[in-house]
Amino acid sequence: MARSAVKFKTPKQGRIKRELEKRAPKLVETGKKTLILHGTKTSGVLNTVLTEIYHLKRTDSVKYSRKNDKIRPFETGGETSLEFFSQKSDCSLFVYGSHSKKRPNNLVVGRMYDHKVYDLVEVGIENFRSMESFSYDKKLAPQIGSKPFFAFIGEAFENVDELKHLKEVLLDLFHGEAVTNLNLAGVDRVYLCTALSPNRIFFTHCALRLKKSGTVVPRMELVEVGPSMDMVVRRHRLPDDGIKKEAMKIAPELMKKKEKNVVKDAIQGKIGKIYMPDQKVGSVPFNNISKGVKRERREAKMKGEGHKPAEKKQKQEQEQEPEQEE
Repeated sequence: MARSAVKFKTPKQGRIKRELEKRAPKLVETGKKTLILHGTKTSGVLNTVLTEIYHLKRTDSVKYSRKNDKIRPFETGGETSLEFFSQKSDCSLFVYGSHSKKRPNNLVVGRMYDHKVYDLVEVGIENFRSMESFSYDKKLAPQIGSKPFFAFIGEAFENVDELKHLKEVLLDLFHGEAVTNLNLAGVDRVYLCTALSPNRIFFTHCALRLKKSGTVVPRMELVEVGPSMDMVVRRHRLPDDGIKKEAMKIAPELMKKKEKNVVKDAIQGKIGKIYMPDQKVGSVPFNNISKGVKRERREAKMKGEGHKPAEKKQKQEQEQEPEQEE
């Protein structure tokens, strides 16, 4: 057999081993990192949009300021450099900005699977307002580690394929790391997405201000802190069915075992079925009867046999008495 030309080198330094362990597959994945890139030509509006997205995702984002002229996400072979940067920075999300006469203020948001392009959504930015244009208290700025709310207003997010796809991508982009328990103080902002038309949405970012309400639950007020913009969907590409099926797989260790003959009801709760075989009373053995029961039966039997001779004697005496009187 011919030897393979590929050589695998094992890391010798501890730092490299730890870095490879961080990138290795896990049963419970950590938060997704975002890669932010510039195209060959960008506008001032687009530069501000990319910078503010980077500030909203401080701890889990990587931003490259150099211009990249070889990245064409929607073209065949144009995603090679994008996949290289994704593998280098270990990012599974990316935001790519470019500007041209045909597509001004163009923003491409996509997801990666195994450092390969999974899906893409291209939007145009219009009516943009930066954070600096909003006058608000600096204490309301989002803090590191806080979790945002999302509000999608409009039926188009459920009926139109373009907006349905954009909704999934935006949730992956801003929702951060998945948690099981959440402190109310850590929920300090909300992203509002309003469907204005089948291909246009209004996107804004608001801070939550908690005020006294006289009850345990505080009263919430929304304060717009930006950024604010209109997103016009231009192009989008859904993932292939084969890649989607592979990406949606769940590890066997995380799958819940199915309980047999158990049904969960919202009202009655957990309902179970018990199957019992037919009881054949006639063929039940009585050999293992306790000694006390046997003794009681024996005494009752002996008592009954002792009364029978006495009754016979009484009857004989009654029959003989009239004969003697004659």
